[in-house]
Amino acid sequence: MKTIYNSHHGAHAATHEFFRGRLVPAFEIPARADFVLQAVTAAELGPVLVPVDHGLAPLTRVHAAPYLHFVENAWNEWQALGGEGDAFPAVWPVRGLRSDVIPTSFAARMGLYSMDSGTPLTAGSWEAAYWGAQATLTGLDLLLAGERSAYVLTRPPGHHAASDFFGGYCFINNAAVAAQAALDAGQMQSAGQLLPTALPIQRVAILDVDFHHGNGTQAIFYDRADVFYASVHGDPQTEFPFFLGHADEAGAGAGLGFNANFPLPAGASNEAWFAALEAALLRLQDYQPDLLIVSLGVDTYINDPISHFLLDLPEFTRLGHRLAALRLPTLWLQEGGYATEALGHNVVAVLKGFQGASA
Repeated sequence: MKTIYNSHHGAHAATHEFFRGRLVPAFEIPARADFVLQAVTAAELGPVLVPVDHGLAPLTRVHAAPYLHFVENAWNEWQALGGEGDAFPAVWPVRGLRSDVIPTSFAARMGLYSMDSGTPLTAGSWEAAYWGAQATLTGLDLLLAGERSAYVLTRPPGHHAASDFFGGYCFINNAAVAAQAALDAGQMQSAGQLLPTALPIQRVAILDVDFHHGNGTQAIFYDRADVFYASVHGDPQTEFPFFLGHADEAGAGAGLGFNANFPLPAGASNEAWFAALEAALLRLQDYQPDLLIVSLGVDTYINDPISHFLLDLPEFTRLGHRLAALRLPTLWLQEGGYATEALGHNVVAVLKGFQGASA
């Protein structure tokens, strides 16, 4: 399995975040990817590749242009205002306030384009997130050319970012960028603009196994039938992102029936977690996708500092085995996982489980 490594990830290096009312050292740090790269290299999973720049256009297919412009230029604005340290939002357009008029104030736009106070915007946020999307698109290229699978090693993660806001450590939704790019490639092939040997894509499934629900991914595709989204995650009654991820969220309009959430209480047993996974996979297989994108969060790990599931190395290997049995072209995208030193071992367990069962 080829790994596409976003070497620009370290440009986004937050020092602190707000957590439970306190300013604490950031959980989402460059060492996360560093440990995974060490583990992937040591395990000899396959070649490690650099991303190819596909430009901004694929990102604008899922993200609003004013939002992308803000993230790209926010740090310079912050500095020009005399801002010190990482930038955090201070005000949000909540119920009863207008959000249809974009203010000129930087503080107002920070709140308009963000969902929480735990996602600092740093000097390199745009660089890291942009190249994460390019790494994702490079991985997709491999699958479109016939590869069985590819793993995208990047940070910051992406699944909490919606079309026009960031949060949950996420700025660009890599899973959504990949899904839309795959569908666009399928349409180009149908129109004769791509070689017929390319992988034909008409339906994409996204499976999110991060501890936290991928609210951004769900929102982007909620009213569409060409992308099926399934997520197994902590119950939003008590777990971030709180306001999406409930079991009754099934999609809307043309997308009704193409969104499936499987929330579990904190501390749920591994048996309960895999039962929820099987329920998600049953729905996914009924959908008959041409491509599977996995939002691979391993913050389901028993010792993760901000999450509350119980998976360990045997369970991560089991997950890889189970997804290999789907026999689908599979793009793995790194999402969460904050037990930094264990992160690489957990990721490798999933990928080796997948490779071993695919052999």
